[in-house]
Amino acid sequence: MSDTKYYLIDASKKPLGRVATQAAVLLMGKNDPNYAANVVAKSLVIIINSDKLYLTGTKELSKKYYRHSGYPGGIKETDFADLKKSDSTEIMKKAVRGMIPHNRLESELLKHLKIFKGNDHTFAKEKLEEVNNG
Repeated sequence: MSDTKYYLIDASKKPLGRVATQAAVLLMGKNDPNYAANVVAKSLVIIINSDKLYLTGTKELSKKYYRHSGYPGGIKETDFADLKKSDSTEIMKKAVRGMIPHNRLESELLKHLKIFKGNDHTFAKEKLEEVNNG
């Protein structure tokens, strides 16, 4: 991955949806002139400050995340605030996952997404391109 492009997105500056759409576009490579839907782009997206992410309006109070065990009555519900307290990176991962195609490339694309709670990340040595627009 020598010609990999590294993109840095700060989640404290924009709402959750804006950050997730930017990350999804960069992961799929739609910003590249040589975009092809069946090819995984050579880009790695790093999202920092996921613990400072926010939602607009009253969504912080009303948003819920659901999961199901597969058994009757096995639905579980988690509030946004509780999930943000326990694992804010999971919120960002779920948002980006919902915005990329659900096909064979989905898991490969998500491997190129790195999310960090604070300002510190393990890609300090790489040449990072900061994404500010939007």
